[in-house]
Amino acid sequence: MSESIIYLDNAATSWPKPPSVHEAMERCLREAAANPGRGSHRMAVQASRVLFEGRKQLAKLFRVANPNDIAFTLNTTHSLNIAIQGWLRPGDHVIATSLEHNSIRRPLEALKRKIGIEITYVEPDIVGAVRAASVEEAIRPNTTLIAVTHSSNLLGTITPIGEIGEVARRRGVKLLVDAAQSAGVLDIDVEAMGIDMLAFPGHKGLMGPQGTGGLYLHPELEVEPLMQGGTGSSSESPEQPHTRPDRYEAGTPNTVGIAGLTAGVRFILEQSTEKIHRRESELTRALLEGLGSVEGVVLLGPGVEVERTAIVSFLIEGADPALTAFDLDKQYGIAVRAGFHCTPLGHRTVGTTATGAVRVSPGYFTTESDIVSMIEATKELARAYGKSHR
Repeated sequence: MSESIIYLDNAATSWPKPPSVHEAMERCLREAAANPGRGSHRMAVQASRVLFEGRKQLAKLFRVANPNDIAFTLNTTHSLNIAIQGWLRPGDHVIATSLEHNSIRRPLEALKRKIGIEITYVEPDIVGAVRAASVEEAIRPNTTLIAVTHSSNLLGTITPIGEIGEVARRRGVKLLVDAAQSAGVLDIDVEAMGIDMLAFPGHKGLMGPQGTGGLYLHPELEVEPLMQGGTGSSSESPEQPHTRPDRYEAGTPNTVGIAGLTAGVRFILEQSTEKIHRRESELTRALLEGLGSVEGVVLLGPGVEVERTAIVSFLIEGADPALTAFDLDKQYGIAVRAGFHCTPLGHRTVGTTATGAVRVSPGYFTTESDIVSMIEATKELARAYGKSHR
């Protein structure tokens, strides 16, 4: 099936991966599959090198001065939970937006119930644009965190992180950025953009495998670890070590996955985020123009003239989005995603709470013919749905 599928679900997990990712993971399984930091034999040392090389490549991509300020995690959700639960305290006020994924909203709401934090969700406009001024207006004396997505996983709208970072620094508030849809696609400079914490996945724009991700923490930021356990360092102490990255990496890491992630990041650095974003923008523009010309299709998010990441969500009037996605797969071999995309407040913002939407997300390896096939399939489905409702 994978050989014939037209894969347009890259916002969930990118596919296919560069061949170098497959090769790196197989090589690691053969040569460095021991426990890193837990022994002095040659395989353990080589495994440690795999992890450090991954940190180095990520630090280069995100302009992080010290690679040890990057902790490996399972995914963006894991990273966000470390940041949110490790930073916020009873009585703190946090600012988020209604575009947030449940990976931000649910930990925040849980802390609201458990320890009494306060939350303000800033509303963007109908196409998902967030204004830095609106974020600043929401700051209170007890505001300690701004937690925002870099790009909406529903609309592709890009949040002005640099502007919000300037507000955060000026007002003495920490900034946590969810880079689930931007890492590897948009240029990210943690220092220049004022980012104190950056949560990112390995399995999306960074071209790595599932079960990989990371969290950058500003060197002057002290965040409590989410988990306690073995690190291979300071084993004689009953307390979690304060040394980074050990403090946030309890337990045996996914060394093989990180080897693949490192190869993916190298691929990104070789191609450049500028080239990748330009390529994906061309495909997205063609998709927007094509779907926009289909009778009965309602597009969500900004217009074709506005820069966005490669995410296009839409509805066919009178059709259940779940049925549309099912038919695209069954009849045309096209993989998309339908539903609420773990962002119910985002659907409330754009008025699709009752239905959800179909999300199409091309990637760097998507072809022009894939986009044409998607547009033509949507035309046929819209026509068929229209006839069935007459």
